Amino acid sequence: MTEVAKTYGGALYELSVEENTSAETLEELGAIRSLFLENPQFSKLLLTPTLQKEERLAVIDNTFGGKVQQNVVNFLKILTENGTVNQFPECTEEFKARYCQDKGIEEVTAVTAVPLSSQLAQQLKEKLEAMTGKTILLQNKVEPAILGGVRLEMQGAQYEGSVKQQLEALRQSLLEAKA
Repeated sequence: MTEVAKTYGGALYELSVEENTSAETLEELGAIRSLFLENPQFSKLLLTPTLQKEERLAVIDNTFGGKVQQNVVNFLKILTENGTVNQFPECTEEFKARYCQDKGIEEVTAVTAVPLSSQLAQQLKEKLEAMTGKTILLQNKVEPAILGGVRLEMQGAQYEGSVKQQLEALRQSLLEAKA
């Protein structure tokens, strides 16, 4: 993550905490982030040097004014004025990371060969909450290549429990025993 994203995303988070709007801001940032990712031409428009700064800021007002908090609109304007609006998705990630840290929320991705049933997902979520003492937001990602078991991705780390990994470990053991 860039320093710009850490600085700007962090500053917006601190402001939202002061104003007690962090949950609402997080939701709005997520929606706008999706818009930016689905429409990359929008951020290109906001970076177009042939448009006057006032015109680019008017695009933000016309698109978001009255639909999201004024702090979020102003945030987009600052990024546009500084030519860093293309870093908005990373700013959102920084905001979300700080929000989750303050609220004791941990995002976990369970990678499995087949989709987890709702019952298994709930059991895994409860077990992880008991282990970490945090509220777990569990997502399931399907990767048939892992064959079976589960790989957990959390806090930038991976905890491997897949059949593929176990077979690879067995293969390594056999190769070392052979040598």
